[in-house]
Amino acid sequence: MSKSTSNRILATPSRFAKEHYLYVQEIGTLQSIEPHISKRQNLNSLLFLIVLKGSGNITYLGKVHEVHAGDCVFLNCNRPYAHESSAEDPWTLMWTHFYGMEASVLYEQFIEQNHAFIFAPESLHTFADTLSALYETQLHRSSMAELTSHKYLTDLITLCFTENRKQDSVTVSTADKLRLIRTWLEEHFSEKINLDDLSHLFYISKFHLSREYKNAFGQTLMNDLMEIRISHAKSLLRFSADSVEQIAVACGFQNAGYFIKVFKKAENMTPLEYRKLW
Repeated sequence: MSKSTSNRILATPSRFAKEHYLYVQEIGTLQSIEPHISKRQNLNSLLFLIVLKGSGNITYLGKVHEVHAGDCVFLNCNRPYAHESSAEDPWTLMWTHFYGMEASVLYEQFIEQNHAFIFAPESLHTFADTLSALYETQLHRSSMAELTSHKYLTDLITLCFTENRKQDSVTVSTADKLRLIRTWLEEHFSEKINLDDLSHLFYISKFHLSREYKNAFGQTLMNDLMEIRISHAKSLLRFSADSVEQIAVACGFQNAGYFIKVFKKAENMTPLEYRKLW
């Protein structure tokens, strides 16, 4: 007797999709009848699943985690993992295996930003609707199926970043302070700024500030400050007649030479080339 019933679509993406898109490898639904362990590793694949009903266990990164109806799971299948439905409350899942040129990089960013790979979003139906649309796209394939699938997979990853409810490392008070610091940077970007000064100004450890700022905004504070300065410099290059030297000073750079070096690294062109092009 089968231990589960499932509807499954196995996809074979084109070479173009493999080189340029996020693409579906498998997608479907599964209703467990009795427990059985599914184990995999060393797969170039990401797995996203929703527990619609029931409960079970996910083994990942050497630990066993209980999951229940309403939970989402997002795994990198290159690492060993296993999942098993409970015997008392068999689960029903929606799931997809997918991959792409940037898939593993996106997943590492997801983990680096301290998101949980098991989470219970506030709007589960948004995830379910996206997976359902992705399934229908694979079921009724058209000439736009691969591009449309890429769009839905991008939506899915974006939801994993934005709807993930893990808040362990950033308390509400810390989150408020971080937003206040970022607003301060937007207003004082032209000044000389370092972590020690910010630490004293906002009564926060510079090590705590560095870690939590990256968790909250996805990059280091100093890199964010540099992007703020570059953005303001671009505005002055386009909408003022100020010289490069004047713009460098106005945007908080040490000197014009350093400004040109940083700008070229960010935009792959010099400030004057940017002014001429735009």
